[in-house]
Amino acid sequence: MEVATPEEWKVVTEWGNGEHWNIGFRDPECFFAIDPGGFFLGKAGGRPVSAVSLVNYDDSYAVWGHYLVAPGERGKGYGIGVCKVASRHSGNRTTAGDAMPEQVQNYSKDGSQPIHKTVHWYGDLARTGSQHEQVVPITAAHLDAVADYDAESFPARRGPFLEKWLFAEGHRALVYLSDDGVAGYGVIRPAPVGHRIGPLTADTPEIAHALLESLTAELPAGETMSVFAPDLQPATAGLLTDLGLAEHFHVVRMWRGPRPDLRTERVYAISSLEVG
Repeated sequence: MEVATPEEWKVVTEWGNGEHWNIGFRDPECFFAIDPGGFFLGKAGGRPVSAVSLVNYDDSYAVWGHYLVAPGERGKGYGIGVCKVASRHSGNRTTAGDAMPEQVQNYSKDGSQPIHKTVHWYGDLARTGSQHEQVVPITAAHLDAVADYDAESFPARRGPFLEKWLFAEGHRALVYLSDDGVAGYGVIRPAPVGHRIGPLTADTPEIAHALLESLTAELPAGETMSVFAPDLQPATAGLLTDLGLAEHFHVVRMWRGPRPDLRTERVYAISSLEVG
């Protein structure tokens, strides 16, 4: 088992997309900005056979993701092996990750507890959106304010990640500016199949709606869309159904360690399952 480089990690992205994860084109380079030492490959005979990421956002919070075994190599213990080694990387940090419902019991063996569902909303855009006057493109001048706003609903301040994510090639990042400053923001990005939205964070459902409309204002009706949304905000389902999306499947967010007091009602979509 070894720490992977971005170049070596390309095969893991291929595995994930082979499982229909639809990883955004620029996602991996943004993931590595969080914690370059948090990407692990298991090898057999010099060949990559398994992978997991465990990225440390700060001294208190880490996220699991990318738990994959190469096709044809499953059932040989390679996945468990890479996880055992990678788990040392997070130390005593609080850790979060996502489990398929049938795996919740297995994921609970390390003390992790289920805290909410995250639903994959998927479908073809029902109509082209429209630009809202208070929604503007995020620039470098907005970065600190957006990172501060984001940290009120995410368990860590993730400035290095956002600096990459907001301005990556093909990503369209928008902020809703009220008289008091940032009241919401969102990102849309291209992926092998259509586009994905995330994160989407807003003070109110009305602001979330304005952001969704603006994010989809440059897309044609019929464009395939994908959103991963925690079931923490009751208005989310109506907003995404209005776009033309439907529930596709769900995973269960698992959590080990103390839970911080966060503005989770603001979260309408997460960035990605791989890094939260």
